[in-house]
Amino acid sequence: MRKAVRIELAEGDREVLERWSRSRSATVRLRERSRIVLMAAGGMTNVAIARELGTHTDKVGRWRRRYADEGIEGIEKERPRGGNHGGRCPKAQAALRTEIIRRTTREKPPDATHWSCRSMASAVGTTHSFVNTVWRSAGLKPHLWRTFKVSTDPRFEEKLQDVVALYLDPPDNAVVFSFGEKSSVQALDRTQPGLPPKPGRCGTMTHDYKRHGTTSLFAAMDVASGEVIGETYRRHRHQELLRFLRKVVKEVPKGQQIHIILDNYSTHKHRKVREWAEGTKRVHFHFVPTSSSWLNLVERFFSTLTEKQIRRGVFHSVAHLESCLKEYLETYNQDPRPFVWTKSAAQILEKVERARKALAAASA
Repeated sequence: MRKAVRIELAEGDREVLERWSRSRSATVRLRERSRIVLMAAGGMTNVAIARELGTHTDKVGRWRRRYADEGIEGIEKERPRGGNHGGRCPKAQAALRTEIIRRTTREKPPDATHWSCRSMASAVGTTHSFVNTVWRSAGLKPHLWRTFKVSTDPRFEEKLQDVVALYLDPPDNAVVFSFGEKSSVQALDRTQPGLPPKPGRCGTMTHDYKRHGTTSLFAAMDVASGEVIGETYRRHRHQELLRFLRKVVKEVPKGQQIHIILDNYSTHKHRKVREWAEGTKRVHFHFVPTSSSWLNLVERFFSTLTEKQIRRGVFHSVAHLESCLKEYLETYNQDPRPFVWTKSAAQILEKVERARKALAAASA
C-alpha cells in the first residue's frame, strides 16, 4: 500500500488555509483543497479525509502531494484540465489565457453584448471550462455590469469636501440631517394571494399586479444617531417640503444649529424654500454635487426600506401603503443604527480622477 505523504505546514500557511476554508468568496475547489491539507496536517489518513469531505481518496492524495511538492501556491493555482487549451505546453497555455483576457476586455462577440463561456471557447478554440477557469483567476465576470455617472458639476470638489466634512467632523452643538424624498412609491396589489416558502420551494407571488396610486416619503436621517424623521405626502411640491422641514426643526432642541444635506431637485431650490431657510437662521443647506446621490446617506436608508418593506410588499390602497411605511419607521427608530461614512474627500477625489481618465481614454 502506498504511504501518504506527511504534511507539515509552513509558517503562516495554517492561517491562510483556515481563512480560505471558511471564505464565501473563495471557490468551492479552493475551500475543499484547504480543508484537505489542514486535515492531512492534523494526521488524518486519506481515507478518513475523503469520508469526511464526501470525495474520492485519489483527489485527497493528489492535493496532499501537491502541497508537499509546491506549498501553498500549488493549492491556490488553477490548472486547465482537458480539451484543446494549449496541451501541456506552458507557453501555449499562457498565450491562450492572454488572448481570452484580451478579447474579454476589448472585444464583443458578433451576436451579443458580452461574452459567455461557450461563445468565448468557440472563438478561441478551447473548452468552456478553461475559459471559466481563466475568468475566475483574472476576476472577470462579463455577465455582470454596473451603472455609473461621473459628476460634471463645476463645483464638485467644493461640494464634496463640504458634505464629507459634515460626516467625518460635524460641527459642535449642531445636528446633521441627510434628507431625501422617495417619490412615487407605488401601492401595488397582487391579483392572487402569494404562497409562503416551504422546504424545497421558495415563496411565490403573481407576476401581475393592480396599481392603487402613489405616495412620496420625505425622510431626514440624523447622521449621528441613525434615527429617521419621516412623513408621507400625496403630492411632491415645495409646499410639502416646507411642511416637512418645519416638522424637522420642531424635533430639534432650540439653540442647536441644523445642517441638512440634500440633492439638487428643483423643489429644494425653490424661492420660498430658500427664503424660509434664510429666515430661520439656524437651518443650513448643503447640496451634494449633481449626479452624486451616493454622497447622500439617506439613500442607503431608502435602499434598506425598499428591500425590506416595498419590493415584495402587497398594498391594498395608498392609505395601506402609507400605514406600512409609518409602521416601518416606528420599528426602525426603536433601534436605529447610523451608517458610518469612512472615505475622506481626498480618497474620493482620487477615485473620481481615475474614472475621468478612464472615460477620456475610452472616448479617444
